[in-house]
Amino acid sequence: MASVLSLLRAGGKFLRHASWRYSSNDVTAFVENRTMKIYNGEKAPPGLFSSAEIEGRITKLRNYMQQEGLAACLLTSIHNVCYYTGGFIYCAFGRPYGLLVTPEKHVSISALIDYGQPWRRSLHDNIIFTDWKRDNYYRAVVEELGDTRGAIGIEFDHMDLQRFKKLKDHLPHSNELRDICEATMRMRMKKSNEEIAAIKNSAATADIGARACVEALGENVPEYEVALAGTQAMVRNIAKLYPDSELMDTWVWLQSAINTDGAHNPVTTRKIQKGDILSLSCFSMPQGYYTSVERTMFLDHCSDAHLKIWEANVAVHKRGLQLIKPGVKCSEIARELNELYAQFNLLKYRTFGYGHSFGVLCHYYGREAELELREDIETVLEPGMVVSMEPMVTIPEGQPGAGGYRELNILVINDDGSVDDITGFPFGPEHNIIKK
Repeated sequence: MASVLSLLRAGGKFLRHASWRYSSNDVTAFVENRTMKIYNGEKAPPGLFSSAEIEGRITKLRNYMQQEGLAACLLTSIHNVCYYTGGFIYCAFGRPYGLLVTPEKHVSISALIDYGQPWRRSLHDNIIFTDWKRDNYYRAVVEELGDTRGAIGIEFDHMDLQRFKKLKDHLPHSNELRDICEATMRMRMKKSNEEIAAIKNSAATADIGARACVEALGENVPEYEVALAGTQAMVRNIAKLYPDSELMDTWVWLQSAINTDGAHNPVTTRKIQKGDILSLSCFSMPQGYYTSVERTMFLDHCSDAHLKIWEANVAVHKRGLQLIKPGVKCSEIARELNELYAQFNLLKYRTFGYGHSFGVLCHYYGREAELELREDIETVLEPGMVVSMEPMVTIPEGQPGAGGYRELNILVINDDGSVDDITGFPFGPEHNIIKK
């Protein structure tokens, strides 16, 4: 008798083809299959990091679990799953995903739609849940937990109330659920040598993207054409640097005129004109590791009103670069730069914090909130941290110098206390009034 899988490979024709023989029991058995393990192919070669690097992260997590009396951790965010598997970046598309870590196990949890790829990109094991019945994800979690009893760490900032309740309802031993989001965030905030090396490569790739964008700039060139040129240049460089890595999410925002008012405004079809204020952001993303270079530019010429504001913002940027050093609080940097903006009468136009951490994050996911340069963050800068300096002001439409002004450089705080600015693309009016 033909198996159900054989029938499915035939494109479903078994329902219409009299020569096929099948049993309803085969179909029932198939849809009752709630979890499975598929080891398709071989484990992927290391992308950005060595196995020793990832094992070190897992060991730190397990040490934390032991100290806090946690029997297991169920990580559910894209950034933590990527960080602790070594390169599995899931595409949720409405489905829950996760990584279960116990003292003995390290198992990523993925949907059947991804087949063998999550296992190939995870350092250790993987379990798959099917779509055939509701909540098979939670059954996969319970299956891997087995007889595990005790508190389970989860990410409160990522799990919504519905999924929290479902997880609680499915656990067989009434396990206590504790929040680990801040603890894991603090583990990610201090980078290893391998991470810093990857971040430096990524920052250099962003510089390549920025140069490609400048080459593509021109009168009547649409924003999206400039963005495409930068994206292609970065993707190709990442592929050259890391031939065994995945390529996902590298992108460019090139905004012009009024479109520059927001830092995260999308690319449009607007055609760039001479005299336009431009905001260029090139985001290099090798396997989940985010870096960027962001620059204010003008095509052909810059008005006196625009130049005055631009020069003031550059002065704030330069002072901010000087302030980033070990032993300084994030809040102290923000307060001093506020005073400088106030001297320029621009403080009321400031739009967000002065910088943030880098690592496993993206515009769609991930944020190390305790390493942002804001007035309400008391974190002290330490060696191993990587932060940006990126002051921005927006002048409303209709006022002299209207538009958004933003510069971004990435800085690495070294073990010896020195600070490296790893962004190479120049900033300021002397470099970025682009003549074509």
